[in-house]
Amino acid sequence: MLSWSATELSAAIHARKVSPSEVMAAHLAQVDAWNGAVNALVSCRDPEALMMQARALDDVTPKGWLHGIPFAVKDLVATRGLRTTYGSPVYRDHVPITDDLLAARLRGAGAIITAKTNVPEWGQGSHSFNPIFGVTRNPYDQSRSAGGSSGGAAAALATRMVWVADGSDMMGSLRNPAAFCNVYGLRPTWGLVPQDAEGDTFLSTLSTEGPMARTVEDLARLLAVLAGENPETPFPRALPALPLDRDLKGLRIGWLADWGGAYPMEPGILDLCATALGQMQGMGAVVEDLPPPFPADELWQSWTTLRAMLNAGAKRGLAEDPAARAQTKPETLWEIEQGLTLTAEGVYQASVIRSRWFAHAARLFQTYDAVVLPSAQVWPFPAEWRWPETINGRQMDTYHRWMEVVIPASLIGLPALSVPVGFGAAGLPMGMQIIGRSGDDGGVLAIGQAWHRATDWPGQQPPLAAAAVSR
Repeated sequence: MLSWSATELSAAIHARKVSPSEVMAAHLAQVDAWNGAVNALVSCRDPEALMMQARALDDVTPKGWLHGIPFAVKDLVATRGLRTTYGSPVYRDHVPITDDLLAARLRGAGAIITAKTNVPEWGQGSHSFNPIFGVTRNPYDQSRSAGGSSGGAAAALATRMVWVADGSDMMGSLRNPAAFCNVYGLRPTWGLVPQDAEGDTFLSTLSTEGPMARTVEDLARLLAVLAGENPETPFPRALPALPLDRDLKGLRIGWLADWGGAYPMEPGILDLCATALGQMQGMGAVVEDLPPPFPADELWQSWTTLRAMLNAGAKRGLAEDPAARAQTKPETLWEIEQGLTLTAEGVYQASVIRSRWFAHAARLFQTYDAVVLPSAQVWPFPAEWRWPETINGRQMDTYHRWMEVVIPASLIGLPALSVPVGFGAAGLPMGMQIIGRSGDDGGVLAIGQAWHRATDWPGQQPPLAAAAVSR
């Protein structure tokens, strides 16, 4: 069961070939075997209570696709009765009395919530460590980072502790850990997975939740659970058709590489992505090199301005309360302080840049079915680092500059699928982003499905996970 896809597992449960209690026993055994090594799951529920909950479902008619399937929810999502910390010491003992919308939808589809997946404090920075639970480690090399902010989710998937997982993505938080851990992560078109009706819901259009999995079919099925209108929030978007069975013949793909040198890359990353694109050419796609379609410095200016505005608005209280400030990491305080210096004119000009890029990208997608960038600019780095400070000798001037390659899709809410593309010379995984026009999540997933069928990179398990499955 551990090596099955979630789709296969769900079908077996619905056909009563396996029971939820058998699935839960396998899940708990794998957690016992692996979580100590990678620290992906936190706030784990009592095993006996979980087995009781699973046994109660053994003879129940399934009510949804996730019926009886253990599920660990990202620790940025409030879960009723289960500690939710956001990776912050300020919320070390916080136990919500209600679910966020995403958790409620997972429960409604039949999932058994067993734990939370580890995150960086407040989800900021693409390295999952915090003062409460420590660092999540890469399943392929436990001395390395699993990425973030959905690092716990990605590591849990790679080690077969879970079958599917939720993540969230403002600045690559679904894509970077997927690349680091050899799994799939989809940042959906913004609005497809709705927000909770809390705080600002009109200006906060940079971050979205989305699915992670070891197969593209599982991504699509989980997306269908997470998507759907929230009548309490603006900008509703309906789930499009997701026809996965499509080949790559005749599809035009634009290769953006390092954006004309604007995004420094560690050696081997561009080569691995180029090799993958060569394989796609062999599958019938037409791949063309593209020059930078928009000034990278303008994208960065717009991104950092809008991100700082939102962080200052939502988290200002952390900086103003002395007790909370003393427990808040410097990167978060820096974000807040940057936001508090902004002017209305500066925010407006950032939005104008964003608008221009959206229009330009729309014209680009009149020619290309998808464009491709690497999912990360660095290989999984040492777990004791806070963040990579240089790339190829180029100094990173902020704590998140090393993640800049994800901004073109994030800034304008495009669907972006990180697909595994293999392993580098040191045996570490990498991925690349397949980016589509706004609303074309089905097209992006179809490309990913063809790629998965041709390669199945997630089938190359971390050695210890493979040994546990074989037992």
